[in-house]
Amino acid sequence: MADLAFRMAVLRLIRKIPHGQVATYGQIAAMAGFPRRPRQIGMILKGLPEATDLPWHRVVNAQGYVPSKGRWWGAMVQIQRLREEGIAVDDLGNLALSAHQWQGIRQRRKPAALRILGL
Repeated sequence: MADLAFRMAVLRLIRKIPHGQVATYGQIAAMAGFPRRPRQIGMILKGLPEATDLPWHRVVNAQGYVPSKGRWWGAMVQIQRLREEGIAVDDLGNLALSAHQWQGIRQRRKPAALRILGL
């Protein structure tokens, strides 16, 4: 059950990454509540159907690099999609992470009545 919860949390978060921004594998893992599972983010994305509308291309590694090891063709597709969103990516897959990194979802503050009741 935890693996299904992890997968669903990951897919929900990736869907929220805005156009023109990226997130790292570790960032998504931490936001999903599983900070020690960034490599599994890649496994989830690798298993997506080819025609998915999920913006998987917006997930990069912690150095701002489009990983290509063992998936050169997929890396080229990812680079092209990022470029189409206005993100400058060099031919090796490097991008300025600090300029394009998504800051994540903002936590909404609970109404005062619920905070007072400890809910």
